[in-house]
Amino acid sequence: MRLLLVLLALLGPVAPAGARDAVLRVGDQRGNARALMEAAGVLADLPYRLEWSEFPAAAPLLEALNAGAIDAGGVGDAPFTFAAAAGVPVKALLAFRNRQDGLAILVTQASPIRSVADLKGKRIATNRGSIGHQLVLAALEEAGLPASAVTFSFLPPADAKIALASGSVDAWSTWEPYTSTAELAGLARVLRDSNGITPGLSFAVASDGALKAKRALLADFGRRLVKAREWALADPAPYAAVWSRLIGLPEAVPLRWFSRARYRAVPIDAEVIADEQRNIDLYVRSSLIPAARAPRAEAILDASFEPCAALR
Repeated sequence: MRLLLVLLALLGPVAPAGARDAVLRVGDQRGNARALMEAAGVLADLPYRLEWSEFPAAAPLLEALNAGAIDAGGVGDAPFTFAAAAGVPVKALLAFRNRQDGLAILVTQASPIRSVADLKGKRIATNRGSIGHQLVLAALEEAGLPASAVTFSFLPPADAKIALASGSVDAWSTWEPYTSTAELAGLARVLRDSNGITPGLSFAVASDGALKAKRALLADFGRRLVKAREWALADPAPYAAVWSRLIGLPEAVPLRWFSRARYRAVPIDAEVIADEQRNIDLYVRSSLIPAARAPRAEAILDASFEPCAALR
């Protein structure tokens, strides 16, 4: 018996029968989690197959999750909130916080717009229900303006960038890596970032079906993702190098992004639940989510996963 225990200790965790034939389908945005986990070396001994799907933004990722094309993915708090209120069967199983320098309202270098108050009557490009949309709503509230003070042009990032450069819109509310790319290229300047007016949360989310059928796989993936985030927090340069090769943008872009964002895993606790409720309430006040359809934060955040518990 003693010899058996020693052998088991040396072998490490044994995958359940059939686990190596299992597949976890994960949606990613611009190489974010994939590049991070590959750079951190946390994917070498997976007891299941991992299939990545790439998306330009959270909205199409959540649409794929709703359609059953993927099991899980990483998204910002705003699109997650919007999707949950729209009836997408999704819950968050991991939470991350970061600084919000890269979530910003951008204007051209030559724009006469100097403050959020100057946006009154102007046209702003962003994705509907995105963290960019969330930022504009929060910034308008901070400036004492209603959501109706501006006109939204709901465009994906690539089209929004063109619209800003051509003058079709007056501002573009976006996120990383688009913010750092535009800043480093001298194409735009930040009018208002999101520090202090939005919670700075992002989530690893999964469909209700995957939470039931692939819970062990999701827990394992979550542990690896938390480990990778801790690794990148200590030194973002190796992560930036891998991300740059994977996506094809200059290394200066991800290095700027990761160095100032400082992503860190946090437990889904009372503070996270309260901040997510703030997001829901902001959308209700802005009439984007009908009050009757607004979820409660605690109902769409799953704090029971082992990676979450380990953070406490």
